[in-house]
Amino acid sequence: MVAEHVEAAADPKAALAAVRVIGADLFAPCLLGDAAFSPQDAAAVVQSFVVFPAAVSTPPPPPEGAAEPWLVAWRDWATATLLARCTDPTASATPDPDGGVLAPRPTRAPALAEPDHGPATTTATPAAAHVTDADTGWQLWSVRMGQLAPLALPGLEGPVLDAARAAPLALARGATRAVLRRDFPTAARIVRWLALLSAEGVPLPFDPAPLVEHLRLHGGGPRLALDVAIAGRLLAPDLETP
Repeated sequence: MVAEHVEAAADPKAALAAVRVIGADLFAPCLLGDAAFSPQDAAAVVQSFVVFPAAVSTPPPPPEGAAEPWLVAWRDWATATLLARCTDPTASATPDPDGGVLAPRPTRAPALAEPDHGPATTTATPAAAHVTDADTGWQLWSVRMGQLAPLALPGLEGPVLDAARAAPLALARGATRAVLRRDFPTAARIVRWLALLSAEGVPLPFDPAPLVEHLRLHGGGPRLALDVAIAGRLLAPDLETP
């Protein structure tokens, strides 16, 4: 699928750029269905990293550094990690913190310090060991988590998933707020986390399935459609998450 897209493109470099942009979501059919990720597809993903390399060293998280390079580094790590998992049957179920040679894992996750939504940075929890104090309010925190929605896939254990597991109420409020503001793309990104937590059996403030259906009916655009499709597959009753 990926290799055919690159080979058929009038501009292969632009096609490889698209591969980098879609990132970890390229592996959704492999993780959530029975599709195989062929060696040719894997080679195309590796080539995309050659043409558009990831940062050699991980950018500092906000507020020490800018948010966007740090978010990109997390998404690159997710792509590199799932590439290894989907192409190597002997790969460990626990992701390599360094993401293999293609992209190292950044430090920390978006922080949520409000006691009624999630752990404070001083709380001794697994998630708190990785947080930064840049995104303490649930509104901004949920948006940050939405920007990391490509990590809301099975097989990406780490501080970002720990943060999501620790604060389902903040995610639910963030998704609800985005829908009320008619910001459907942000809502779709956040609801992916709720769908993944639901698949894992984490108690949630509400059933995310009606929200996914609402976004499918009222949202628009290919990116939103992809997020909604992944969220819907995560909520499928026959799905088993590792």
